[in-house]
Amino acid sequence: MSDGHTPSGGSARLNTGVAHNARVWNYWIGGKDNYEVDQQVGEQVAGMFPIIRDIARADRDFLGRAVRFVAEERGIRQFLDIGTGLPTADNTHEIAQRVAPDSRIVYVDNDPIVLVHARTLLTGTREGVTAYIDADVHDPDAIVERAAQTLDFSRPVAVMMLGILNFVLDYDKAREIVRRVLAAVPSGSLLVLTHPTFDSELGGEGQIPAMKFWNENATPPITARSGADIAAFFEGLELLEPGLVSCSQWRAPDSPAAVPQYGAVAVKP
Repeated sequence: MSDGHTPSGGSARLNTGVAHNARVWNYWIGGKDNYEVDQQVGEQVAGMFPIIRDIARADRDFLGRAVRFVAEERGIRQFLDIGTGLPTADNTHEIAQRVAPDSRIVYVDNDPIVLVHARTLLTGTREGVTAYIDADVHDPDAIVERAAQTLDFSRPVAVMMLGILNFVLDYDKAREIVRRVLAAVPSGSLLVLTHPTFDSELGGEGQIPAMKFWNENATPPITARSGADIAAFFEGLELLEPGLVSCSQWRAPDSPAAVPQYGAVAVKP
C-alpha cells in the first residue's frame, strides 16, 4: 500500500470507478484500503446518516465478543465466516485461534479486493487452518461444498453472517440461504448474525434515505429489515442470551448506546 488510497491487486471484476461496500466499510472504520470514490460516497452517506460509523465499529466489536463467546463458552473450533469484508485487526481467525490455536476458519467473500488481501493477510496458527473461498452468498450450496474441504461438518460449526444478508434483497431468498447453510451443519452449531434495521426504536429511520442514496451510487445494493423479519432468520434455532438486540449491546461489558443494527447468536438444537 503506497499511499493509502490505491489497494493492490486486480481482477476483471474490480471496478475502481464505483464505490464498493467492502472498501467504504473499511473507510468508515479508519482503514486505508479504499479509493477516492469510496471516500466520497462514504462521506455522503455519513453526512446523511452520521451514526453509520458507529454502526461499523459496533458491528466489528460484536464480531470480537461473539467469536470469543462461542470459542470460550461453547467450545466451538470451526468457523464459516460468510461475507468476510476487508481484513483489519482482530479478524475471526485471530480471535478464535487466540482462544484455541487449533481452530479452523473458512472465510467466504466474492470481492476481488477482499480476495487479494485475505490471501495475503489471513494466515493463522500452525496448529489451526485458515482458508479462503471466493464465492457468492447467493450460492450457499457451493459455499458448503467448498467449505467441507476444510471444515468437518460432522462437528459443530459457527456460521458467521455479519452484515451480509442485507445484500440479499429478496427476503425469501435470504431466509433460504440461512436454512441451506444451517442444514449442512450438525446439532450444536451456531448462527452468528448482524443485520441493519429501519426500526425506529433503534434509531433506524435514517437508514432508508441513506440506503436509497447508496443503491443509486454504489454497489452492491443493500436493504434494511424490521426486527421481526431479522428474528425469522433464526427460525428453528435457540437464541442465546440476551437474544436479538442492538449489536452494540450484545454481551457488552458496559452500557453502550444502541445502534440500528441487530445482532444475535443462536444454537442449532
